[in-house]
Amino acid sequence: MAVTHALVGLGNPGLRYRNTRHNIGFRVLDELASMTDRIGQSRTKHATRIKVRLTADHSVILVKPRTYMNRSGVAVAELIGEFNIPLSNLLVILDDFNLPFGKIRFRREGSAGGHNGLKSIIECLEDTSFSRLRLGLAQGIVADTVDFVLGKFTREEKRMLPETIHRSAEACVFFAENGIANTMNKYN
Repeated sequence: MAVTHALVGLGNPGLRYRNTRHNIGFRVLDELASMTDRIGQSRTKHATRIKVRLTADHSVILVKPRTYMNRSGVAVAELIGEFNIPLSNLLVILDDFNLPFGKIRFRREGSAGGHNGLKSIIECLEDTSFSRLRLGLAQGIVADTVDFVLGKFTREEKRMLPETIHRSAEACVFFAENGIANTMNKYN
């Protein structure tokens, strides 16, 4: 069964970053992997990949870059080249401290918006025409963005997080089955 879509969750590798806000993209992929039928898993130098089946003839690959956030593009470019996935079937899942906590927003394309993971992907692909799922983290004004995104979730955020992650995983399945336009109409 051919892989039709790639869903890339952004985060940083290692135990130090596991439960930080910046790794919410990894958490969405973990949820998605638990909701679907796993076909296989592999590791390359730059990524951990999990192939899952959504329907009898529809499979996607879930990708967690093994590089730090600012080099995420290396793993994405490697994947796109290897599987020949059109950019219209690529979805990058990332944190966004400019959106309220728990809010999710899909975009068809665009700039990096200050996100180093997106910046790396855009540089490596030399293209901005891939979809993104941004997960809101903000609870107010963020004074130090680095400390904020690399920080742990508060007690209140931990309480709200499972619902946000599960809803995001369901939205990713909808994206793979229905495309970005329909997904934006339903979830934005």
